[in-house]
Amino acid sequence: MEKINAASIQKHIEIKEIRDDVIFLKNGGMRAVLMTTSLNFALRSVDEQDAIIFQYQNFLNSLDFSIQIVAASRKFNVEPYLKSLEQKQMKQENQLLKMQSYEYIDFVKGLTELTNIMTESFYVVIPYSPSVAKKSGFFDIFSSKQNHSVKEQKFQELKNDLWQRVEFVVSGLRGAGVKAIPLKTDELIELFYKLYNPSAKEDAEIKKSKDMRNQ
Repeated sequence: MEKINAASIQKHIEIKEIRDDVIFLKNGGMRAVLMTTSLNFALRSVDEQDAIIFQYQNFLNSLDFSIQIVAASRKFNVEPYLKSLEQKQMKQENQLLKMQSYEYIDFVKGLTELTNIMTESFYVVIPYSPSVAKKSGFFDIFSSKQNHSVKEQKFQELKNDLWQRVEFVVSGLRGAGVKAIPLKTDELIELFYKLYNPSAKEDAEIKKSKDMRNQ
């Protein structure tokens, strides 16, 4: 039953393959995905807000290809955080601090029972459709008749074209105060797994987001 359901779901997914940090679609298209930081726009001064809007407007006007902006919200898994607090509490020798730690842990547990704590992640999807795909499909140019070196050369040429767009978008977002990093193959697989499995843990994704902010 599970195999049937998996096969049925796969028919509705446009992804054919993910490798070398690139998403390959069934129609021959290629996609790269950037994970971005966010801005607390409301806390900025009026002048800063105007500057951000101006830079973002310039960025959008400079694009000669489409992009897709995605915001994904998921329930935050608080268990690892609570376990780390409990471990620190056990090692705490000061009885007052130990009691305060216990009260804080109890508070967090009660808070998570009353409301869902959500995390938000932001992505930019960058498309590229090779011209050869219009005639024969992207994967047809990698036919079994071609040797490995020729296949790899063609792939690298197409990937370079896609990555020129990636670098352009990264630079444009940086001008608006937003950091962006391309997701690698394992991160792309993890991303789509979580999109189709909302209950999956998001620990690794949060760590990557924190690393971006600290750069």
